[in-house]
Amino acid sequence: MESTRDNISFEEFKQEVLNDYKLAKVSRHASLLGRKEVLLGKAKFGIFGDGKELAQIAMAKTFQKGDWRSGYYRDQTFMLAAGMLTVEELFAQLYGDTSLERNPSNGGRAMNNHFASRSIAEDGSWKHLSELKNSSADISCTAGQMPRLIGLAYASKYFRNNAALAAFDHLSKNGNEVAFGTIGDASTSEGHFWETINAAGVLQIPMVISVWDDAYGISVPKKLQTTKESISLVLKGFEKQKGTNGIRIYQVKGWDYVGLVKAYQEGVTLSRENHEPVLFHVDELTQPLGHSTSGSHERYKSVEQLNWEKKHDCILKMEEWILEKKIATPTELKQIDEAALKEVRQAQKDAWKVFRSVFDGYKNDLVKLITHRKCQCASQNGEKIDAIMGDLEKVINPVKEDLMRTAKKILRYACNDCFGRRSLSDELREWIREKQLENVSLYSDHLYSKVNSPLHIQKIEPYYSGGMIDENGSDILRRNFDALLENDPRIVVFGEDSGKLGDVNQGLAGLQEKYGENRVADTGIRETTIIGQGIGMAMRGLRPIAEIQYLDYLLYALQTMSDDLATLHWRTVGGQKAPLIVRTRGHRLEGIWHSGSPMSLLINSLRGVHICVPRNMTKAAAFYNALLQCDDPALVIEPLNAYRLKEAVPENLGEFTQPLGVPELMEEGNDITIVTYGSCVRIAQDAMLHLKEFNISVELIDVQTLLPFDVNHTIVESVKKTGKILFFDEDVPGGGTAYMMQKVLEDQKAFYYLDSPPRTLCGRDHRPAYTSDGDYFSNPNADDVFEYVYEMMHEYNPKMYKSLL
Repeated sequence: MESTRDNISFEEFKQEVLNDYKLAKVSRHASLLGRKEVLLGKAKFGIFGDGKELAQIAMAKTFQKGDWRSGYYRDQTFMLAAGMLTVEELFAQLYGDTSLERNPSNGGRAMNNHFASRSIAEDGSWKHLSELKNSSADISCTAGQMPRLIGLAYASKYFRNNAALAAFDHLSKNGNEVAFGTIGDASTSEGHFWETINAAGVLQIPMVISVWDDAYGISVPKKLQTTKESISLVLKGFEKQKGTNGIRIYQVKGWDYVGLVKAYQEGVTLSRENHEPVLFHVDELTQPLGHSTSGSHERYKSVEQLNWEKKHDCILKMEEWILEKKIATPTELKQIDEAALKEVRQAQKDAWKVFRSVFDGYKNDLVKLITHRKCQCASQNGEKIDAIMGDLEKVINPVKEDLMRTAKKILRYACNDCFGRRSLSDELREWIREKQLENVSLYSDHLYSKVNSPLHIQKIEPYYSGGMIDENGSDILRRNFDALLENDPRIVVFGEDSGKLGDVNQGLAGLQEKYGENRVADTGIRETTIIGQGIGMAMRGLRPIAEIQYLDYLLYALQTMSDDLATLHWRTVGGQKAPLIVRTRGHRLEGIWHSGSPMSLLINSLRGVHICVPRNMTKAAAFYNALLQCDDPALVIEPLNAYRLKEAVPENLGEFTQPLGVPELMEEGNDITIVTYGSCVRIAQDAMLHLKEFNISVELIDVQTLLPFDVNHTIVESVKKTGKILFFDEDVPGGGTAYMMQKVLEDQKAFYYLDSPPRTLCGRDHRPAYTSDGDYFSNPNADDVFEYVYEMMHEYNPKMYKSLL
């Protein structure tokens, strides 16, 4: 890096270097002061990017408008250098400030150094992403940021290779955007990293990964983490050679300011222009403050290691270089350091003052309410109330929890029978209710979209003309996907065997040939990055449908779906969205694999993702049509044994819709209600044919979606009529049926209308066994439904319904 670079003068060169030096100092002082704030009890936890300053400054020089970051909790210097973070915002994050004005990344819903830009306008529309510097929302899970990086980079390739998307220039400028990923060296041991590297090498996408290597993963040295103690050496087999795909690999020292700037300029330019993945192994970094505020690195590093790190601190090495090259004097550097420290201290003070003002307001309101009480409890329990308030006064920097606990304790002693005046109990209850509502909004809102939700979509029925045609269910799907792809160039479908084969059940047959490999694509067997590819593309304004071949394969990607996709809208307080549709198939095959129905696992792991369980392919198509108009992610589980069943072909393909959370009354009845979904609907219908012979009238309800579940509380209306209910599915005992029972009996208060105990019918504790016999004795079947219903009727009226078994 010479003063003649880009024909700038020495003074301009000097100013750039010293600006970088000051920024490094600002970031380091922020780390040091932030750690002190935690140790003083003013913040809950702290994790910082000390030791990585120079590499992140070099990387930020290449980060342009339209680019995306998918990083982790060491990237504070990069965010500062890229102009995407202020020091005051950094401290607001540390304190957990819930103001989006002061903490726009996460509104206090994630710990510090978890960054996110705000991609969505208040009306739910996309901002001009190609004119913004963008950061996808961080998660703590090690290597969890890697899968979405594939999609953020692949979107650029998709935009560049699809001429029909030229009009969407607010989302991309001809695919010129680079996706930057960062990861700690120890986290490269995770499978997510290796799956990402392999996918990137195959796809050839503009992805730049920086591996920050400080030789440790908390206390574990890299000799126990990485073969040959070098991730770049291990990755040699992935390295791109002439005439091959693969990855460009750079290795550079984390304290070498000049080498870092040159390497990033060269590597990122290659990635941007040629759509090649690039990896920077940034070695010989240090971590002066240890892993986090939870412990000290002196406990596990030798004296020799600690001394080496002090000598190779990147800021110290930059100082030595500046002095050697006579770019500045020691006095100038000292002045810069002092200015940086002053700036950080002022930012911390400002952030703390405004953060505490909220709590001071809470406390002042509560103290005023208690001290001005005039009701009987002033004499009856006054000493106890005063003692509780005295305990509050002893708390240094009380937070809302302290104040709410105090109010609730006092409420237990406040009187309720003050005549002629407003009682303290009344005032406390009002104060508590008001604060609880306020904080539910601060901490619980935005799990799903508020402005463009599939819960609000209008239902459009399938339209059939007089001369209806019956085709296989797979043909209904294929025709519907064809209509969707024809009408919206943002829609892209990909997964294992989704392309040339048209998926294993032919729901996409012939569509790759019609729309090309960019629109309907095959992928490798890599479920985690299939989901990540979908998340990243959806975050950039595209409408991906990511196919996971079978439901049980979803377990490979569950962590990414649960920790990243399901929480994205919530953890950014509505600032980002990823309307990804995950398409899969499941239920009712013989044998352990591809036949399980782990619905309770999905329900409890994927709050934030809608779960659709259609009974046939027309219903599945209606869900796809609805979801593609909305902003929420969803999982659609097609019934595996329904692809060859005949269904009438609607004429309004791609248009008919099914709102979510709306059960369908399949058959009316008076004696008992059966609540089920998916493949179990037909099983229940088979059993009902025989139950009718015994004069048992069943009301059958298909819930259609599990998340959300019966938003209008229609099932309780059936229970009011029948007085009896059976919940039926193929999940394990205590799984999906228990979930449905809780929703209906507790949430809908159906318990009060029951004439007999509610029952659940589900699969065995184990996976289904092989062969038809194994299935019969593992999974619930029509005989089981008949017997459960009959037994419930026998218990209700034993004279009319004699015991069968």
